[in-house]
Amino acid sequence: MTVAAPGPVAATHPEPAGADNRVVVGGVALTWRELPTPALPDPAAVLAHSAAHALAAARQHAVHGTELLLTTTSRVDAEMRADLSEAGFTVTVLDHDGTHPSAPARPRAADPGRLWLLTSGSTGRPKRVGHTLDTLTTVRADQPERTWLCPYAPGTYAWWQVVTLSLTQPGQHLVVVEPDELDDWPAVAAAHGVDAASGTPTFWRRTLYRDPVALARVPLRQITLGGEPVDQAILDQLRAVFPTARISWIYASSEVGASIVVHDGRAGFPVDWLDRQAPGRPTLSVRDDELVVTSPYHGAGLAGPVRTGDRVQVVDGRVLITGRLDSDEINVGGSKVSAGVVRGVLTGHPSVAWARITGRRAPVLGRMVVAEVVLTPADPASADGGVDEAALVRWCADRLPEHAVPRRIRVLTEIPVKETLKSDV
Repeated sequence: MTVAAPGPVAATHPEPAGADNRVVVGGVALTWRELPTPALPDPAAVLAHSAAHALAAARQHAVHGTELLLTTTSRVDAEMRADLSEAGFTVTVLDHDGTHPSAPARPRAADPGRLWLLTSGSTGRPKRVGHTLDTLTTVRADQPERTWLCPYAPGTYAWWQVVTLSLTQPGQHLVVVEPDELDDWPAVAAAHGVDAASGTPTFWRRTLYRDPVALARVPLRQITLGGEPVDQAILDQLRAVFPTARISWIYASSEVGASIVVHDGRAGFPVDWLDRQAPGRPTLSVRDDELVVTSPYHGAGLAGPVRTGDRVQVVDGRVLITGRLDSDEINVGGSKVSAGVVRGVLTGHPSVAWARITGRRAPVLGRMVVAEVVLTPADPASADGGVDEAALVRWCADRLPEHAVPRRIRVLTEIPVKETLKSDV
């Protein structure tokens, strides 16, 4: 059933500190203050038709404090819509024609100031995690003026991290790219003066693979990676293109917020950060090879130690995050293999742009390690001297124990990427 959109609501919060920051979306430049503030139900689960509509909903929340879950239409199927309706949300499509709300199955009072995020769904169906603008705003110190690229899907934790930075910090401008602009984002970034960009390792690998020359033309001073395991290969590749930029990787999630920030150009974080307690900072621990985080930026109801589901290894004084516990470990004839470690070895090959490691059923051993790779354009797999499967197997055999060497390596022609800018690794 469709209900009429509510009328205009008076602002209940002061304009955010970044209200006059420049925002470029859909090729149009304006400021946060100039963005429309749609009249939204309260509480609302907003399904944004485009990046511009998502930014408008974020501004509406910042000004009015209405309870909001923000995502895209593609991330919410019929079952999820029903779940949201049962939870009391007015599911509202926001598009060029305005707001299109559907009455909740179980109406309830709103929780003022509450922001809800949908997790990535890597361990099953997405679940809701509650936050506020304050818990999502983890960059609080004064920052040098920057123009940030935001390539993330609206409503994800990474998207809110960039958006809240621009909303709350003067001088943090924003250039948002739509999904259909991702292949050409370096041209968009260069045209609008982007000098800082945040993306997943897959996002950066894909850009380096498709058009490294165009990427090098973007005057980046700050490069940020997160959302997936960050290996040394991608850090080194970005350093080669941008020798003077600050390159940072961040560990963050909907559940525990931004918990680890590393600027030294090395994969992993120093082992002496473990179990270090400091006021206002997350505490990092390892239990049974799993990263455990106690964070002041946690989601609602998640106080105390939170088991992240991410597997870690300590190597040469660094704590490396190798992947999800439920998918990183492959049991080969009773020996444990980390898919993340094998992936790091393969992506360390100069002709490999991307790799995915999985286990496949095998007689006797039970499982064997297999891989998919995308090769750099300079060295396509061919009979004319380019790197081939045998060469990659030899590369792995020189660097891994015998049971961890991939038995099959399949070459793909394109780096796969999901709406979240992640590969299925």
